[in-house]
Amino acid sequence: MQKQSDLLTEEMKSNTVRPVPRVGVVVFVLKGKSILLGRRRSSLGDSTFALPGGHLEFGESFEECGAREVKEETGLELGKAEYLTVTNNLFLEEPKPAHYVTIFLRAVLADPNQVPQNLEPHKCDGWDWYDWDKLPQPLFWPLDKMVRSGFSPFLSDSNPLDTSC
Repeated sequence: MQKQSDLLTEEMKSNTVRPVPRVGVVVFVLKGKSILLGRRRSSLGDSTFALPGGHLEFGESFEECGAREVKEETGLELGKAEYLTVTNNLFLEEPKPAHYVTIFLRAVLADPNQVPQNLEPHKCDGWDWYDWDKLPQPLFWPLDKMVRSGFSPFLSDSNPLDTSC
């Protein structure tokens, strides 16, 4: 079986500055049986639907990062966030190859009457709620892979969140 590290191009291996993995944190913001998604405006997964999130900053907990990123991107205040899973994603076919370790959290809104705003229009075309059983297409491929595997942010080994807001 070929190791993922074998997929690096010779150019990438010989580069004096070796690429390093980045850590991303994304949040399944739950409302009833819907999740919050936005259409990406990025060199990575452009025009696909993705969860709010971003890069983990030095010294931050996953939950702090998730709450900060959701607030920066959507203006929404989250209630308690919970860890769900982690993925290891290589984007070798992209114009600028990348490697992300992505932490997935889930959370509900601190106030269910909040409305998402598009606070970073250069990164996203807008935010909306989508029923889990009727997700828009195309999904950002790490999310798409999770959905196709049968993963659900509404189920986990921990106690389910009250998503009735």
